[in-house]
Amino acid sequence: MQEQRYIPFSPPDITQAEIDAVAEALRSGWITTGPRTKELEGKLRDYTGAAGLACLNSATAALEGALRICGIGPGDEVIVPAYTYSASAAVVEHVGAKLVLVDVASGSFFPSAEAYAAACTPHTKAIIAVDIAGVMADYDALFAALESYTGWQPANELQACFTRPIVIADAAHALGATRGGKPAGSVADFTAFSFHAVKNFTTAEGGALAWRDFGYSSDELYRQVMLYSLHGQTKDALHKEGVGNWEYDIEYPGYKCNMTDIQAALGLAQFERYPQLLARRRELVQMVEHYLDTAGVTSSSFDPPTEGGKVQLLKHFAPEYESSAHLMLTRVAGATEEVRNAIIAKMGEAGITCNVHYKPLPMLSAYKNLGFNMADFPHAYAQYENEITLPLHTLLTNEDVAYICEHYIAAIKECL
Repeated sequence: MQEQRYIPFSPPDITQAEIDAVAEALRSGWITTGPRTKELEGKLRDYTGAAGLACLNSATAALEGALRICGIGPGDEVIVPAYTYSASAAVVEHVGAKLVLVDVASGSFFPSAEAYAAACTPHTKAIIAVDIAGVMADYDALFAALESYTGWQPANELQACFTRPIVIADAAHALGATRGGKPAGSVADFTAFSFHAVKNFTTAEGGALAWRDFGYSSDELYRQVMLYSLHGQTKDALHKEGVGNWEYDIEYPGYKCNMTDIQAALGLAQFERYPQLLARRRELVQMVEHYLDTAGVTSSSFDPPTEGGKVQLLKHFAPEYESSAHLMLTRVAGATEEVRNAIIAKMGEAGITCNVHYKPLPMLSAYKNLGFNMADFPHAYAQYENEITLPLHTLLTNEDVAYICEHYIAAIKECL
Protein backbone atom coordinates (compact mmCIF):
# COMPACT_ATOMS: atom_id res chain seq x y z
CA MET A 1 0.00 0.00 0.00
CA GLN A 2 1.11 3.54 -0.74
CA GLU A 3 1.80 6.08 2.01
CA GLN A 4 -1.36 7.60 3.52
CA ARG A 5 -2.87 10.52 1.61
CA TYR A 6 -5.85 12.81 2.10
CA ILE A 7 -8.09 12.99 -0.95
CA PRO A 8 -11.17 15.23 -0.66
CA PHE A 9 -14.25 14.36 -2.66
CA SER A 10 -14.76 17.41 -4.88
CA PRO A 11 -12.82 20.61 -4.09
CA PRO A 12 -13.15 23.56 -6.50
CA ASP A 13 -10.31 24.06 -8.99
CA ILE A 14 -9.46 27.73 -8.44
CA THR A 15 -6.32 29.34 -9.89
CA GLN A 16 -4.84 32.82 -9.79
CA ALA A 17 -6.85 33.62 -12.93
CA GLU A 18 -10.14 33.25 -11.02
CA ILE A 19 -8.79 35.19 -8.05
CA ASP A 20 -7.63 38.04 -10.28
CA ALA A 21 -10.97 38.13 -12.13
CA VAL A 22 -12.95 38.37 -8.91
CA ALA A 23 -10.62 41.04 -7.53
CA GLU A 24 -11.04 43.07 -10.70
CA ALA A 25 -14.82 42.80 -10.40
CA LEU A 26 -14.60 44.08 -6.83
CA ARG A 27 -12.39 46.97 -7.91
CA SER A 28 -14.74 47.84 -10.77
CA GLY A 29 -17.46 49.00 -8.40
CA TRP A 30 -19.99 46.71 -10.14
CA ILE A 31 -20.62 43.64 -8.01
CA THR A 32 -24.29 42.74 -8.54
CA THR A 33 -25.86 41.68 -11.85
CA GLY A 34 -24.07 43.69 -14.50
CA PRO A 35 -21.84 43.54 -17.58
CA ARG A 36 -19.90 40.46 -16.51
CA THR A 37 -23.10 38.48 -15.96
CA LYS A 38 -24.35 39.46 -19.41
CA GLU A 39 -20.99 38.52 -20.96
CA LEU A 40 -21.05 35.11 -19.28
CA GLU A 41 -24.60 34.53 -20.51
CA GLY A 42 -23.50 35.19 -24.09
CA LYS A 43 -20.48 32.87 -23.86
CA LEU A 44 -22.52 30.05 -22.34
CA ARG A 45 -25.35 30.50 -24.85
CA ASP A 46 -22.91 30.14 -27.74
CA TYR A 47 -21.09 27.23 -26.06
CA THR A 48 -24.27 25.24 -25.47
CA GLY A 49 -25.95 26.07 -28.76
CA ALA A 50 -29.02 27.25 -26.87
CA ALA A 51 -31.44 29.73 -28.42
CA GLY A 52 -31.28 31.70 -25.19
CA LEU A 53 -29.69 31.48 -21.75
CA ALA A 54 -30.00 33.40 -18.49
CA CYS A 55 -27.69 33.12 -15.49
CA LEU A 56 -29.31 32.72 -12.05
CA ASN A 57 -28.17 31.95 -8.52
CA SER A 58 -28.69 28.16 -8.74
CA ALA A 59 -29.90 25.29 -10.88
CA THR A 60 -32.83 25.00 -8.48
CA ALA A 61 -33.91 28.54 -9.35
CA ALA A 62 -33.52 27.64 -13.03
CA LEU A 63 -35.72 24.54 -12.71
CA GLU A 64 -38.37 26.41 -10.77
CA GLY A 65 -38.19 29.33 -13.18
CA ALA A 66 -38.81 27.00 -16.11
CA LEU A 67 -41.94 25.63 -14.45
CA ARG A 68 -43.26 29.08 -13.54
CA ILE A 69 -42.54 30.60 -16.95
CA CYS A 70 -44.36 27.67 -18.54
CA GLY A 71 -47.36 28.42 -16.33
CA ILE A 72 -47.21 25.11 -14.46
CA GLY A 73 -48.87 25.03 -11.03
CA PRO A 74 -51.82 23.65 -9.06
CA GLY A 75 -53.81 21.02 -10.96
CA ASP A 76 -50.82 20.08 -13.11
CA GLU A 77 -48.51 17.08 -12.85
CA VAL A 78 -44.74 16.93 -13.36
CA ILE A 79 -42.85 13.65 -13.79
CA VAL A 80 -39.42 13.24 -12.14
CA PRO A 81 -37.12 10.21 -11.69
CA ALA A 82 -37.10 8.67 -8.21
CA TYR A 83 -33.31 8.41 -8.53
CA THR A 84 -32.12 12.00 -8.25
CA TYR A 85 -31.28 14.74 -5.78
CA SER A 86 -34.16 16.48 -4.01
CA ALA A 87 -33.87 19.71 -6.02
CA SER A 88 -35.24 17.99 -9.14
CA ALA A 89 -38.49 17.25 -7.31
CA ALA A 90 -38.70 20.01 -4.70
CA VAL A 91 -39.37 22.64 -7.38
CA VAL A 92 -42.55 20.80 -8.35
CA GLU A 93 -43.79 21.22 -4.80
CA HIS A 94 -42.69 24.87 -4.81
CA VAL A 95 -45.02 25.71 -7.71
CA GLY A 96 -47.93 23.72 -6.26
CA ALA A 97 -48.05 21.01 -8.94
CA LYS A 98 -48.37 17.30 -8.24
CA LEU A 99 -45.10 15.36 -8.18
CA VAL A 100 -45.13 12.04 -10.07
CA LEU A 101 -42.09 9.79 -9.59
CA VAL A 102 -40.93 7.07 -12.00
CA ASP A 103 -38.50 4.23 -11.35
CA VAL A 104 -35.26 3.83 -13.27
CA ALA A 105 -34.87 0.91 -15.66
CA SER A 106 -33.35 -2.29 -14.27
CA GLY A 107 -29.58 -1.95 -14.00
CA SER A 108 -29.67 1.71 -15.08
CA PHE A 109 -29.38 5.14 -13.48
CA PHE A 110 -32.03 6.43 -15.94
CA PRO A 111 -35.76 5.73 -16.39
CA SER A 112 -36.66 4.39 -19.81
CA ALA A 113 -38.32 6.76 -22.26
CA GLU A 114 -41.32 4.43 -22.21
CA ALA A 115 -41.60 4.76 -18.41
CA TYR A 116 -41.85 8.52 -18.69
CA ALA A 117 -44.47 8.25 -21.44
CA ALA A 118 -46.50 5.66 -19.52
CA ALA A 119 -46.69 7.98 -16.51
CA CYS A 120 -48.26 10.81 -18.51
CA THR A 121 -51.89 11.76 -17.95
CA PRO A 122 -54.01 14.63 -19.29
CA HIS A 123 -52.74 16.62 -16.28
CA THR A 124 -49.05 16.12 -17.14
CA LYS A 125 -47.47 19.41 -18.13
CA ALA A 126 -43.74 18.63 -17.87
CA ILE A 127 -41.12 15.94 -17.50
CA ILE A 128 -37.93 16.79 -15.62
CA ALA A 129 -35.34 14.34 -16.95
CA VAL A 130 -32.02 14.13 -15.10
CA ASP A 131 -28.55 13.99 -16.61
CA ILE A 132 -26.64 11.76 -14.21
CA ALA A 133 -22.96 12.34 -13.38
CA GLY A 134 -22.44 14.26 -16.63
CA VAL A 135 -24.12 11.71 -18.93
CA MET A 136 -27.08 13.21 -20.78
CA ALA A 137 -30.39 11.38 -20.77
CA ASP A 138 -31.54 10.07 -24.14
CA TYR A 139 -33.80 12.96 -25.12
CA ASP A 140 -34.32 11.75 -28.69
CA ALA A 141 -35.77 8.50 -27.32
CA LEU A 142 -37.94 10.48 -24.90
CA PHE A 143 -39.29 12.75 -27.64
CA ALA A 144 -40.01 9.67 -29.80
CA ALA A 145 -41.85 7.95 -26.93
CA LEU A 146 -44.00 11.04 -26.41
CA GLU A 147 -45.02 11.23 -30.10
CA SER A 148 -47.92 8.87 -29.52
CA TYR A 149 -49.17 10.81 -26.48
CA THR A 150 -52.63 12.22 -27.23
CA GLY A 151 -53.63 13.74 -23.89
CA TRP A 152 -51.81 17.06 -24.17
CA GLN A 153 -53.95 19.99 -23.08
CA PRO A 154 -52.08 23.31 -23.37
CA ALA A 155 -53.24 26.00 -20.96
CA ASN A 156 -51.45 29.08 -22.30
CA GLU A 157 -49.65 30.53 -25.32
CA LEU A 158 -46.26 29.05 -24.44
CA GLN A 159 -47.67 25.57 -23.82
CA ALA A 160 -49.49 25.81 -27.17
CA CYS A 161 -46.06 25.67 -28.87
CA PHE A 162 -45.97 21.98 -27.92
CA THR A 163 -48.01 18.88 -28.74
CA ARG A 164 -46.69 16.94 -25.74
CA PRO A 165 -45.48 17.57 -22.17
CA ILE A 166 -42.60 20.05 -21.96
CA VAL A 167 -39.22 18.36 -21.42
CA ILE A 168 -36.96 20.08 -18.89
CA ALA A 169 -33.42 18.80 -18.41
CA ASP A 170 -31.93 18.83 -14.94
CA ALA A 171 -28.42 19.19 -16.37
CA ALA A 172 -26.83 20.27 -13.11
CA HIS A 173 -23.93 17.91 -13.90
CA ALA A 174 -23.81 18.18 -17.66
CA LEU A 175 -22.30 21.45 -18.92
CA GLY A 176 -20.06 20.39 -21.80
CA ALA A 177 -21.71 17.01 -22.32
CA THR A 178 -23.04 15.97 -25.73
CA ARG A 179 -25.34 13.30 -27.12
CA GLY A 180 -25.54 12.63 -30.83
CA GLY A 181 -23.18 15.55 -31.31
CA LYS A 182 -25.64 17.98 -29.69
CA PRO A 183 -24.51 19.80 -26.54
CA ALA A 184 -26.48 19.91 -23.30
CA GLY A 185 -28.55 23.09 -23.42
CA SER A 186 -29.64 22.69 -27.03
CA VAL A 187 -31.61 19.44 -26.84
CA ALA A 188 -34.31 19.58 -24.16
CA ASP A 189 -36.96 22.29 -24.34
CA PHE A 190 -35.46 23.90 -21.23
CA THR A 191 -32.17 23.03 -19.53
CA ALA A 192 -31.05 23.91 -16.00
CA PHE A 193 -27.31 24.01 -15.26
CA SER A 194 -25.59 24.22 -11.87
CA PHE A 195 -22.40 26.16 -11.19
CA HIS A 196 -22.22 25.21 -7.50
CA ALA A 197 -18.80 24.92 -5.85
CA VAL A 198 -18.56 21.15 -6.43
CA LYS A 199 -19.47 21.29 -10.12
CA ASN A 200 -16.98 21.01 -13.02
CA PHE A 201 -17.56 24.69 -13.83
CA THR A 202 -18.20 26.90 -10.85
CA THR A 203 -19.27 30.42 -9.94
CA ALA A 204 -19.23 29.39 -6.21
CA GLU A 205 -23.03 29.41 -6.21
CA GLY A 206 -24.93 29.86 -9.43
CA GLY A 207 -26.68 28.29 -12.36
CA ALA A 208 -28.36 29.02 -15.66
CA LEU A 209 -31.56 28.32 -17.54
CA ALA A 210 -31.20 27.63 -21.27
CA TRP A 211 -33.85 26.93 -23.87
CA ARG A 212 -34.04 25.76 -27.45
CA ASP A 213 -36.03 27.39 -30.24
CA PHE A 214 -39.53 25.90 -30.01
CA GLY A 215 -41.44 28.69 -31.73
CA TYR A 216 -41.78 31.11 -28.82
CA SER A 217 -39.89 34.42 -28.75
CA SER A 218 -36.47 33.88 -27.17
CA ASP A 219 -36.30 37.57 -26.26
CA GLU A 220 -39.61 37.28 -24.42
CA LEU A 221 -38.41 34.17 -22.57
CA TYR A 222 -35.30 36.04 -21.47
CA ARG A 223 -37.43 38.96 -20.30
CA GLN A 224 -39.61 36.58 -18.31
CA VAL A 225 -36.58 34.98 -16.63
CA MET A 226 -35.24 38.41 -15.70
CA LEU A 227 -38.59 39.41 -14.20
CA TYR A 228 -38.79 36.14 -12.27
CA SER A 229 -35.24 36.58 -10.93
CA LEU A 230 -35.64 40.16 -9.66
CA HIS A 231 -39.00 40.62 -7.93
CA GLY A 232 -40.88 41.08 -11.22
CA GLN A 233 -39.04 44.39 -11.66
CA THR A 234 -38.83 45.72 -15.21
CA LYS A 235 -35.31 47.15 -14.81
CA ASP A 236 -32.29 45.69 -13.09
CA ALA A 237 -29.54 47.83 -11.57
CA LEU A 238 -27.55 47.81 -14.81
CA HIS A 239 -30.43 49.28 -16.83
CA LYS A 240 -31.22 51.84 -14.10
CA GLU A 241 -27.65 53.16 -14.32
CA GLY A 242 -27.39 56.76 -15.50
CA VAL A 243 -29.13 60.05 -14.89
CA GLY A 244 -32.91 59.85 -15.03
CA ASN A 245 -33.08 56.07 -15.55
CA TRP A 246 -34.51 55.23 -12.14
CA GLU A 247 -38.10 54.62 -13.29
CA TYR A 248 -39.34 51.00 -13.19
CA ASP A 249 -42.44 48.90 -12.67
CA ILE A 250 -43.19 45.64 -10.84
CA GLU A 251 -45.18 43.37 -13.16
CA TYR A 252 -45.87 40.74 -10.48
CA PRO A 253 -44.49 39.78 -7.04
CA GLY A 254 -41.45 37.86 -8.30
CA TYR A 255 -38.45 36.23 -6.68
CA LYS A 256 -34.81 37.13 -5.96
CA CYS A 257 -32.42 34.70 -7.63
CA ASN A 258 -30.15 36.74 -9.89
CA MET A 259 -26.44 36.05 -10.46
CA THR A 260 -23.93 38.70 -9.40
CA ASP A 261 -20.96 40.05 -11.36
CA ILE A 262 -18.62 38.69 -8.67
CA GLN A 263 -19.89 35.19 -9.48
CA ALA A 264 -19.83 35.87 -13.20
CA ALA A 265 -16.22 37.06 -13.01
CA LEU A 266 -15.28 33.72 -11.47
CA GLY A 267 -17.27 31.97 -14.19
CA LEU A 268 -15.64 33.91 -17.02
CA ALA A 269 -12.18 32.86 -15.80
CA GLN A 270 -13.37 29.26 -15.44
CA PHE A 271 -14.86 29.38 -18.93
CA GLU A 272 -11.45 30.09 -20.47
CA ARG A 273 -10.06 26.99 -18.74
CA TYR A 274 -13.07 24.74 -19.24
CA PRO A 275 -11.91 22.81 -22.33
CA GLN A 276 -8.75 21.82 -20.48
CA LEU A 277 -10.70 20.93 -17.33
CA LEU A 278 -13.00 18.63 -19.33
CA ALA A 279 -10.04 17.02 -21.10
CA ARG A 280 -8.39 16.29 -17.75
CA ARG A 281 -11.60 14.78 -16.40
CA ARG A 282 -11.70 12.45 -19.38
CA GLU A 283 -8.11 11.39 -18.67
CA LEU A 284 -8.98 10.69 -15.04
CA VAL A 285 -12.00 8.56 -15.96
CA GLN A 286 -9.93 6.57 -18.43
CA MET A 287 -7.23 6.02 -15.80
CA VAL A 288 -9.76 4.63 -13.32
CA GLU A 289 -11.25 2.40 -16.01
CA HIS A 290 -7.81 1.13 -17.04
CA TYR A 291 -6.64 0.53 -13.47
CA LEU A 292 -9.73 -1.44 -12.45
CA ASP A 293 -9.87 -3.34 -15.76
CA THR A 294 -6.21 -4.32 -15.40
CA ALA A 295 -6.92 -5.51 -11.86
CA GLY A 296 -9.73 -7.68 -13.24
CA VAL A 297 -12.45 -6.33 -10.98
CA THR A 298 -14.77 -4.61 -13.45
CA SER A 299 -18.02 -5.96 -14.84
CA SER A 300 -20.03 -4.70 -17.79
CA SER A 301 -23.44 -5.40 -16.28
CA PHE A 302 -25.31 -6.03 -13.03
CA ASP A 303 -28.50 -7.20 -14.69
CA PRO A 304 -28.46 -10.05 -13.74
CA PRO A 305 -25.92 -9.59 -10.93
CA THR A 306 -22.39 -10.71 -11.66
CA GLU A 307 -19.84 -12.32 -9.40
CA GLY A 308 -19.70 -10.73 -5.94
CA GLY A 309 -17.08 -8.01 -5.62
CA LYS A 310 -17.08 -7.07 -9.28
CA VAL A 311 -17.34 -3.34 -9.94
CA GLN A 312 -19.59 -1.75 -12.55
CA LEU A 313 -18.65 1.75 -13.72
CA LEU A 314 -21.04 4.24 -15.26
CA LYS A 315 -19.90 4.56 -18.87
CA HIS A 316 -18.96 8.19 -19.49
CA PHE A 317 -17.86 7.95 -23.11
CA ALA A 318 -19.54 6.01 -25.90
CA PRO A 319 -19.98 6.42 -29.67
CA GLU A 320 -23.37 8.10 -29.16
CA TYR A 321 -22.44 10.45 -26.30
CA GLU A 322 -19.67 12.22 -24.40
CA SER A 323 -20.03 12.96 -20.72
CA SER A 324 -18.80 15.98 -18.81
CA ALA A 325 -17.33 13.37 -16.43
CA HIS A 326 -18.73 14.99 -13.32
CA LEU A 327 -19.01 12.00 -10.99
CA MET A 328 -17.33 8.57 -10.88
CA LEU A 329 -20.32 6.36 -10.14
CA THR A 330 -19.55 2.72 -9.34
CA ARG A 331 -21.53 -0.26 -8.09
CA VAL A 332 -20.21 -3.25 -6.18
CA ALA A 333 -21.93 -6.57 -6.98
CA GLY A 334 -23.15 -8.43 -3.91
CA ALA A 335 -22.84 -5.43 -1.60
CA THR A 336 -25.74 -4.64 0.71
CA GLU A 337 -26.20 -1.15 2.13
CA GLU A 338 -24.26 -2.23 5.20
CA VAL A 339 -21.37 -3.64 3.18
CA ARG A 340 -21.35 -0.60 0.90
CA ASN A 341 -21.12 1.68 3.92
CA ALA A 342 -18.31 -0.44 5.38
CA ILE A 343 -16.35 -0.05 2.11
CA ILE A 344 -16.81 3.71 2.28
CA ALA A 345 -15.62 3.69 5.90
CA LYS A 346 -12.52 1.74 4.90
CA MET A 347 -11.82 4.24 2.16
CA GLY A 348 -12.16 6.99 4.76
CA GLU A 349 -9.55 5.29 6.94
CA ALA A 350 -7.18 5.61 3.98
CA GLY A 351 -7.98 9.33 3.72
CA ILE A 352 -10.23 8.94 0.66
CA THR A 353 -13.58 10.73 0.78
CA CYS A 354 -16.33 8.88 -1.08
CA ASN A 355 -20.02 9.62 -1.51
CA VAL A 356 -23.28 7.98 -2.60
CA HIS A 357 -25.37 9.27 -5.54
CA TYR A 358 -28.21 9.13 -4.79
CA LYS A 359 -30.42 8.14 -1.93
CA PRO A 360 -33.69 7.69 -3.90
CA LEU A 361 -36.34 10.27 -3.08
CA PRO A 362 -38.87 7.83 -1.51
CA MET A 363 -36.27 6.99 1.17
CA LEU A 364 -36.28 10.61 2.38
CA SER A 365 -38.73 11.93 4.98
CA ALA A 366 -40.00 14.77 2.78
CA TYR A 367 -41.11 12.35 0.08
CA LYS A 368 -42.34 9.65 2.44
CA ASN A 369 -44.60 12.37 3.85
CA LEU A 370 -45.95 12.97 0.33
CA GLY A 371 -47.02 9.31 0.22
CA PHE A 372 -44.18 7.74 -1.79
CA ASN A 373 -43.07 4.23 -0.83
CA MET A 374 -39.60 2.91 -1.65
CA ALA A 375 -41.08 -0.53 -2.35
CA ASP A 376 -42.68 0.92 -5.48
CA PHE A 377 -39.25 1.81 -6.92
CA PRO A 378 -37.21 -1.41 -6.66
CA HIS A 379 -34.75 -0.60 -9.46
CA ALA A 380 -33.86 2.75 -7.89
CA TYR A 381 -33.18 1.00 -4.60
CA ALA A 382 -31.03 -1.63 -6.33
CA GLN A 383 -28.91 1.12 -7.90
CA TYR A 384 -28.52 2.91 -4.58
CA GLU A 385 -27.87 -0.14 -2.43
CA ASN A 386 -24.39 -0.85 -3.77
CA GLU A 387 -23.42 2.52 -5.29
CA ILE A 388 -20.16 4.22 -4.30
CA THR A 389 -18.98 7.47 -5.88
CA LEU A 390 -15.21 7.81 -6.00
CA PRO A 391 -13.44 11.19 -5.99
CA LEU A 392 -13.22 12.72 -9.47
CA HIS A 393 -11.84 16.23 -9.83
CA THR A 394 -9.11 18.09 -11.65
CA LEU A 395 -6.88 18.53 -8.58
CA LEU A 396 -6.24 14.77 -8.54
CA THR A 397 -2.79 13.61 -9.62
CA ASN A 398 -2.16 10.38 -11.52
CA GLU A 399 -0.70 9.02 -8.28
CA ASP A 400 -3.91 9.92 -6.44
CA VAL A 401 -5.92 7.87 -8.94
CA ALA A 402 -3.70 4.83 -8.41
CA TYR A 403 -4.02 5.29 -4.63
CA ILE A 404 -7.82 5.51 -4.83
CA CYS A 405 -8.13 2.40 -7.01
CA GLU A 406 -5.66 0.37 -4.94
CA HIS A 407 -7.52 1.09 -1.72
CA TYR A 408 -10.92 0.59 -3.35
CA ILE A 409 -10.02 -2.91 -4.49
CA ALA A 410 -8.59 -3.74 -1.06
CA ALA A 411 -11.66 -2.37 0.76
CA ILE A 412 -14.03 -4.42 -1.40
CA LYS A 413 -12.07 -7.61 -0.77
CA GLU A 414 -11.95 -6.95 2.96
CA CYS A 415 -15.62 -6.05 3.40
CA LEU A 416 -17.35 -8.60 1.18
